[in-house]
Amino acid sequence: MTHAGNNSALEPAGLLRRLMAMFYDSLLLLSVLFLGTALALLVTGGMLDYRNPFFRAYLFGLCFLFYAWFWMHGGQTLGMRAWKLRIQRLDGGPITLRQAMLRFLYAIPCWLLVGLGYLWMLVDRDRMAVHDRLSKTVIVRLPKK
Repeated sequence: MTHAGNNSALEPAGLLRRLMAMFYDSLLLLSVLFLGTALALLVTGGMLDYRNPFFRAYLFGLCFLFYAWFWMHGGQTLGMRAWKLRIQRLDGGPITLRQAMLRFLYAIPCWLLVGLGYLWMLVDRDRMAVHDRLSKTVIVRLPKK
């Protein structure tokens, strides 16, 4: 895969490495959601209904903020850092808020459809998932230092 910019030599990350980074991130995200729920319980005096659409939207927003912040500040979540991965635009630059939002929203059906959006990487010529293509972003494997 060749892209303009100084990151043109970086190869797209493989599926297994991406899945391992997602597993690491899911543990951290779970902690964020626990803390967010504890804060909501404090604000509501312990009277919180998990079926409340506002509470669900709040948790959804926390998930988005978690990923968007990491993606836009260095291009790496902690899981991505551990597995030497980085998200970037196709030209090698940092992703925008719009790209982070598109990527986050497109990734949801990629998972909900039995992971087919991710399995697409196995046949894609550039090893990109569906949401990579739609958001014009790519996760690359960083060289060992």
